[in-house]
Amino acid sequence: MAVQIRFTAASVARVRFALSPLGETVLALRVLLGAGGHEVHRAWTRAARPLLADEPELPLLRSLIAGPMPSFLFPVPTERLPTVAAELDLLRATDEDFYRREYGAVLNAPAREAPDPGVLLPRLAGALRRCHDRLIAPHWGRMSALLEADVARRALTLVDGGTQALFAELHPDIAWDGGQLVVHGRRAPRTVHTVDTAGHGLVLLPSVFNWPNAGVDKAPVAAASIRYPAVGVGLLWEPPPPTLTGLAPVLGRARTEILAALGEPLSTAALAARLGITPSAVSQHLGALRGASLVSTQRKGRTALHLRTERADHLLGTAPEP
Repeated sequence: MAVQIRFTAASVARVRFALSPLGETVLALRVLLGAGGHEVHRAWTRAARPLLADEPELPLLRSLIAGPMPSFLFPVPTERLPTVAAELDLLRATDEDFYRREYGAVLNAPAREAPDPGVLLPRLAGALRRCHDRLIAPHWGRMSALLEADVARRALTLVDGGTQALFAELHPDIAWDGGQLVVHGRRAPRTVHTVDTAGHGLVLLPSVFNWPNAGVDKAPVAAASIRYPAVGVGLLWEPPPPTLTGLAPVLGRARTEILAALGEPLSTAALAARLGITPSAVSQHLGALRGASLVSTQRKGRTALHLRTERADHLLGTAPEP
């Protein structure tokens, strides 16, 4: 199925980005339940699957996540960096009629037969909170740094090329066509589903666990939303390079890892994603390293690229022999 997202002038002006720890929790569960995911997540899956063994609501989660998923599991964030608690509050506050329609559609049952939302939604929220704390929270620092770095990259594209350029590079299945956004399915579309933003706008959510696919909410309550794969997910679960034990106590672990990574030119955002720290922290460390003549920075358009200096190579023991 292809999905067409229709825009008005007002809704184009309300395109924004957000992160969603709740959305990543639901998608991570989908990977663990064998209904999605990719080889890139194998290392995480192997470590995470045993953490679900004693989850009492696993049958409920499986019933809602293993197949087509209801939209109420993915409330659209109202801010750029919401907490999982804030998103779970949105889930608990799901409109009853909307909940019943979505529940019935997923389980192929009459909407009136859906369990009481006043009972089921709090149960579901509690289960998702426990899953978030076990599966996502321990990695959220690295994940959020990668996702924020992706947003920073897309923001530069938006500034340089406008909305059309932004959509053109989001995902191969996403295309801007005459004032509407088309998200193509993996199979030849037999039907086309239309989503009208109705002036509410569109929220773009970079994702780790939806990788490598693009997903669109087909039943938005207000703003439409697209989850697209963030750049750099392939590096997320790789073990960090071994810290150079002799240098780390002097420079600090973060600065040592930055120098180790800068054997190739990298942007601040790319460094943040690779090391799992925020771009602002990377900038501070780079400033100190430049002051010591260990890093050089060159601007290329709107992007600053960093590279360690020959002096740093000698310090790390990576300088070529004369």
